[in-house]
Amino acid sequence: MRSVTYSMNVSLDGYIVGPDGGFDWSEPDEDVFRFWIDEIRTVGVHLLGRRLYETMLYWETADQDPSLGDAELEWTALWNPLPKVVFSRTLPAVQGNARLASGTPAEEINRLRAESGAGDIAIGGATLAAEAAASDLIDEYRAIVYPVLVGGGIPFFPQRERRVDLELVETRTFNSGVVYLRHRVTR
Repeated sequence: MRSVTYSMNVSLDGYIVGPDGGFDWSEPDEDVFRFWIDEIRTVGVHLLGRRLYETMLYWETADQDPSLGDAELEWTALWNPLPKVVFSRTLPAVQGNARLASGTPAEEINRLRAESGAGDIAIGGATLAAEAAASDLIDEYRAIVYPVLVGGGIPFFPQRERRVDLELVETRTFNSGVVYLRHRVTR
């Protein structure tokens, strides 16, 4: 069965964006960007909330930018053909290799798990991840922790009064001080 993973950049105090909605503090250096390239290779389909989808739209045409480096071109070549499911109540349509979700996160995840396909089902976006977590559908939490305190904003972890036991599977520290933490949910 395909694993469901939730991966995002996160501040040390637990937020994916700051109180002003900004996330410029999580601009990846070359090593972290290369890590994200390797991560996306393991994904078979990516589920996105509206805000993350709109942020990632940049990559739909980024390959037309002559100033893009090799790593950015490699990311674009992997990201654009990747199937994406967007959860939004306000978007009338989506672009590229994306489709609007036709059901709840639980319905979509269960449908995708039932289909044959390679690669993980990745979730991006804290609100969407919170819904999947409430239905106990997340198998792994993957946090790219940046050494910054932003003081508030949108939290990485769902704010539910529910205990979830985790097993540390992998860590990695980058030269920039960014730390990757991969935890598997124990059931």
